[in-house]
Amino acid sequence: MADKIDVENVGQPGKTYRVDADKYAAMKAAVLQVLPDVAPGMPVADIIAAVKPHLPEALFPGGDTAGWWVKCVQLDLEAKKVIARTPAPVRLYRLQSGH
Repeated sequence: MADKIDVENVGQPGKTYRVDADKYAAMKAAVLQVLPDVAPGMPVADIIAAVKPHLPEALFPGGDTAGWWVKCVQLDLEAKKVIARTPAPVRLYRLQSGH
């Protein structure tokens, strides 16, 4: 059985969800690698495309489920104040907080 970790959701403060730890870690590393560190940031669709080459094929064959995992990591990192979003159209960027 795969190890699980708890993730937060910026839209549901105080609530956590259990997800696959290896997939989360791989996606988090990829997202933080491709995100700019200044606003206005990068559109989510562009993030999904940009992370795919950085994902392990064993965890994300052919990039499958990358969109879901980008959203999972996005909501968790927003809750932890590691990344932020702009108003519509939504674009994401890293915050300058030392993470």
